[in-house]
Amino acid sequence: MKTPMLPCTLRIMVLSFLLPCAALIADVIPVSLFNDGMVLQHGKSIPVWGTANNGEKIQVRFAEHSATTVADDKGQWRAWLPALAPSSEGRRLVISGNNTVTIKDVLVGEVWLASGQSNMEWTVARAYDARFEAIAARHPLIRQFLVSKKVSEQPQSRVIGKWTKVTPESVGQFSAVAYFFALDLHRVLDGIPVGILHSSWGGSRVEAWMDAATIANGDGPEFAGIHTRWQETLARWPAAKASVDAAIKRWEEERSAAQTQGKTFSKPKPQYGRGPGHMDTPCGLYNAMIAPLVPYALRGAIWYQGESNAQRAHEYRAFFSAMIEGWRREFGQGDFPFYWVQLANYRANGPDETSYAFLREAQTQTLALPNTGQAVTIDIGNVTDIHPRNKRNVGRRLALVALATTYGKTSLTYSGPVFLSAKREGDSSMRVLFDTGGSPLTSPLALQPEGFEIAGADKVFHPADTRIDGESVIISSPGVSAPVAVRYAWRNAPKAGLFNQDGLPATPFRTDDW
Repeated sequence: MKTPMLPCTLRIMVLSFLLPCAALIADVIPVSLFNDGMVLQHGKSIPVWGTANNGEKIQVRFAEHSATTVADDKGQWRAWLPALAPSSEGRRLVISGNNTVTIKDVLVGEVWLASGQSNMEWTVARAYDARFEAIAARHPLIRQFLVSKKVSEQPQSRVIGKWTKVTPESVGQFSAVAYFFALDLHRVLDGIPVGILHSSWGGSRVEAWMDAATIANGDGPEFAGIHTRWQETLARWPAAKASVDAAIKRWEEERSAAQTQGKTFSKPKPQYGRGPGHMDTPCGLYNAMIAPLVPYALRGAIWYQGESNAQRAHEYRAFFSAMIEGWRREFGQGDFPFYWVQLANYRANGPDETSYAFLREAQTQTLALPNTGQAVTIDIGNVTDIHPRNKRNVGRRLALVALATTYGKTSLTYSGPVFLSAKREGDSSMRVLFDTGGSPLTSPLALQPEGFEIAGADKVFHPADTRIDGESVIISSPGVSAPVAVRYAWRNAPKAGLFNQDGLPATPFRTDDW
């Protein structure tokens, strides 16, 4: 006689009671940052964190060091290892509780967070000399943790990604700017391991990378405008989505008809614009792609972004400064170094020839924050391509800033000429004085650098005749008899001809506030 079968739901209930108690206990799970091949920051206390069962005791061991902690009532835990010495020996990080997690090939060196939009996302494979770089890329002590793209309305605790070491096969997928930056650090700092936390998204705006507290507590009406504009965008979304839905339906019908007739169909599929879940969501990228990295121990951050904010350059100084301060607050590691790339020369033509100039000015003004630095790239962009491929020099200029300031390599020149003052000299000339950093002024154009403009009280700027005189440039124009203001490289893609003898370009500037 066959035993009657229990109903499905009842069988599940019976089986759940028969499961051993151990199966109901949560495993110790570190956040995904802690996986094979990772790089820990030397010289700082190291937080290690994750989830486990409520009240579970956790032990973390690395080399001769260990730390213990207990998971809280939400199953969250965090342990702190003491400051570690640099090590290029791959060792094991062991995390134990009800289970044991062993993370292999762990290095100790320098860790930098690299973020921004497409010019930071741009890979080695798409940069100049990509094939050469691949052949030469035998640097297993340089590693990248690539954060997967995601948007979130609320701060997340986990992120998807993995650590990858530099090899000829993998280097093509590294951020080019971050890779060349890391490579120079690795070489100059006696082969110390370098880890890059790479979290960027092409086309993103600075508002998406700001945390909620920073926007809520921002000083000025521009911060309130962030949410106001976004709510207006969301209000338009239903109608916009319906229009795109209809366009996609027509596209699918046209594609099907073409396939039926054996014709080639190359019309691009309509795309949805800004709406719920879009990368422009205020705080959306911070919540999903930066918050899960907090409070990973790091040396500092490098940043390449601003193109998507160029049309509102007047807001950028406030937003960018607030974002930096917010990241520093959230990571809890003091005013860690924060260095960025000033926008390169691009978009010379058209009615708007100065939007990038004003955005660059906002970036330069952000240097008022402590422990910040800027790599000027006004000479190595591409006027017709927003993604210039010369990323090696970009990474090198960021590395010069870091090496000279963070790492004390004071013999290095890390900045081009910086404007100090301008005063009338005679009736029709002005003397513009620069901080040269000990590297004399020069120009590839017979010591007559292009890019200067001069104006009188009528506020009309004229191209200037120029002459280098020591640490100054003497400028004048036949069209200006009594000059009162000077601008240099004040265009989207200017003819910027002033350098120092170390090959670094002068920082764009203006003396007026018009």
